[in-house]
Amino acid sequence: MQDSKNMGNTASPALSVAAIEVPSLGNRCHLVHDGEVGLVVDPPRDLGAVERAAEAAEVEIVAVADTHVHNDYVSGGPRLARRHGADHLLSAEEAVAFERVGVRGGDRLAYGALEVEVLDTPGHTAHHQSFVARAGDTSVLLSGGSLLHGTVGRTDLLDPDSPALARRLARAQWDSARAQGRLRPDTLLLPTHGFGSFCAGAAVDRGEHEGPVTVGDQHAVNPALRLDREPFAAELVAGFGPIPGHYEHMDPLNRRGAGLAPVRPARPVDGATLVDAVAAGAWVVDLRSRRDFALGHLPGSVSVEYSPQLATYVGWLVPWPGRDVVLVADAEAADRLADAVRDLAGIGIEGVRTHVLAPARPLTGRYRRAGWADYLDADAGADRMVLVDVRQREEWRGGHLPGAVHLPVQDVGHRGRDLPPGELWVHCRSGYRAGIAASVLHRAGRDVVHVDDAWERVAELGLATVPAAA
Repeated sequence: MQDSKNMGNTASPALSVAAIEVPSLGNRCHLVHDGEVGLVVDPPRDLGAVERAAEAAEVEIVAVADTHVHNDYVSGGPRLARRHGADHLLSAEEAVAFERVGVRGGDRLAYGALEVEVLDTPGHTAHHQSFVARAGDTSVLLSGGSLLHGTVGRTDLLDPDSPALARRLARAQWDSARAQGRLRPDTLLLPTHGFGSFCAGAAVDRGEHEGPVTVGDQHAVNPALRLDREPFAAELVAGFGPIPGHYEHMDPLNRRGAGLAPVRPARPVDGATLVDAVAAGAWVVDLRSRRDFALGHLPGSVSVEYSPQLATYVGWLVPWPGRDVVLVADAEAADRLADAVRDLAGIGIEGVRTHVLAPARPLTGRYRRAGWADYLDADAGADRMVLVDVRQREEWRGGHLPGAVHLPVQDVGHRGRDLPPGELWVHCRSGYRAGIAASVLHRAGRDVVHVDDAWERVAELGLATVPAAA
């Protein structure tokens, strides 16, 4: 679900901010207003929470801004602007197939008591822009994917196969961050990315950034404002993690204005159709808890327990464009189906089918779940056990169990066939990603054990780990 929090108390009475959390994307959208009219920056495709925030504030949406052509989701900007007869601000340099107000760095626009200044801030993308909104003595920086809380937006999304381009954009990102760093220190910093999104250049501890963050705060903690240009660029590009599979498709979808179209509703299917879908190779995604899935599931289905990460992992696993996806749940979790359909539509996966499992339906697929204590007990005499670590590269480098095979969760679908023979004990940090990976491997015919336990238990039980270089 998307939630809004009013940050108006951090500003003068003439300027208020409502931050709309978009946990399915790890992003935030912002509504900045003067009590009568407002500017919305980087809205998601699902406009419900944005419009509820405007209604709660009793303001009219008169302007919508996209800081860049997004790589991680389908923008709701064009549709929101059209619904409200608002200006849609987007860089004049971007080639798009829909009507917008093309803006350039240095442009100033007035909306009620708000003055909005456009800053050219290339780096995250070639034509990225940020927006400074001012009213009276108060200013806020809506930085999109440029200057984030403790980091910046990554620069390798335009062409993941071009390190030279990523390095060149990293230098531009440094220049942009330095320009933003010269704003008044009390300017409130309101980025879009950095709250779980893979668009951030580095992981950020969200717990440190729950309160207001200013531009001035960043001078002590943000590498872009602490390091020289070349060391910063080198450190940034060296730290990039994996790119979710759906990202490469978002730019063309957004350029043609895919978000203008209403979301296609889900198509409920009966049990016989569900069986046919499995036989035809459809991706049947079970939203129930990973525990319930392991105890019994429809053979051929995969487990992606409903959470804010659902769209990311479905987008990674399922061949584009979301080929024949069927979402299933039981009666207890049926309300999650609508949430999942919405989350998938946010990344351009539409036309999915849904099914509610009947209580009497036999669910004959099953595999074992275990904890680290079970692994410790079984390890000594299990010469056919294969420990599969599905965490990401940086987690693996931080320490792993001797003899483990590293296979990040997003690679399980196409590299799982290369795993050694034997019983696969699949683990991650918490059990969530391991549940996904175990189900995909089980779907492929492997014997699996889902290690559904916290990584911290490894140290508690005295299991030795080794660094990646060992």
